[in-house]
Amino acid sequence: MLKPLFALLAAGFVAASAHAQIEPFPPGFRSQQIATNGTTLHVRVGGRGPAVVLLHGYGETGDMWAPMAADLAADHTVIVPDLRGMGLSAHPAGGYDKKTQGHDIAGVLDALKIDRVDLVTHDIGNMVGYAFAAQYRPRVARFVLIDAPLPGVGPWEEILKNPLLWHFRFGGPDMERLVAGRERIYLDRFWNEFSATPARFSEAARAHYAAIYALPGNMHGGFMQFAAFDQDAIDNKAFLAEGKLAMPVLAVGGEKSFGKAMAEVMRFAASDVYTGVVLDSGHWIMEENPKATIAMVRAFLAK
Repeated sequence: MLKPLFALLAAGFVAASAHAQIEPFPPGFRSQQIATNGTTLHVRVGGRGPAVVLLHGYGETGDMWAPMAADLAADHTVIVPDLRGMGLSAHPAGGYDKKTQGHDIAGVLDALKIDRVDLVTHDIGNMVGYAFAAQYRPRVARFVLIDAPLPGVGPWEEILKNPLLWHFRFGGPDMERLVAGRERIYLDRFWNEFSATPARFSEAARAHYAAIYALPGNMHGGFMQFAAFDQDAIDNKAFLAEGKLAMPVLAVGGEKSFGKAMAEVMRFAASDVYTGVVLDSGHWIMEENPKATIAMVRAFLAK
């Protein structure tokens, strides 16, 4: 019953948001619902060659990666899931800790019969990606993390004191009632305050993502991602105790956001870290400077 349900949900969303035109995935990509680790993820797959997984963060879905997927699909098999409880994926009652979601990603790859991948992640995708890489180290060849810290890693407690990050503790039934029907207002705050140039996060993209987050369960799923941070910090410290990641890591920050601090954070968790800065960009690198971001990622994956 799950697959027909999600197919109807996806079809209904496409019809309802046809006005919100953002860059689509190339025609050769297929979308499917993949059962994994007790849930079901909406996954886009296309291209041919070595596999690369792209993981999105909060305020977006896997749709954010369409321009990069189009570029990488020329010589990579590109896998783009929506995270648990977000986008067009299922909304299980629990499992929003990133350790569990790392297993979600492993299950997707098992279903696709893919053993080893490059990993490119943004925002909360960084946290899921790190949990996957820490638990399945032989399965990750290279790892690119973009513009978000890891709970419990490096200066995490200092990062939590930043007043701009009040949303880390925002959640629960009353908060969900406050946001219900006002998803666009809530999300505009992220798109505006974390951009170097808010106008580059286009009206079409804002309308598209606001419509997705207004779907039943999606705001709850997003809040649950943040609510799991305390457990994520505990789990990440246990991963650190097992040793730093050994695969090459590119830590990328937006010039007007985390910048070079991304690499400083990742040196606590990985032994072979390269620094990347996307110029003329805040947090939303794929909206603010996609060409530079794609070029930087492609060059690193080609090493």
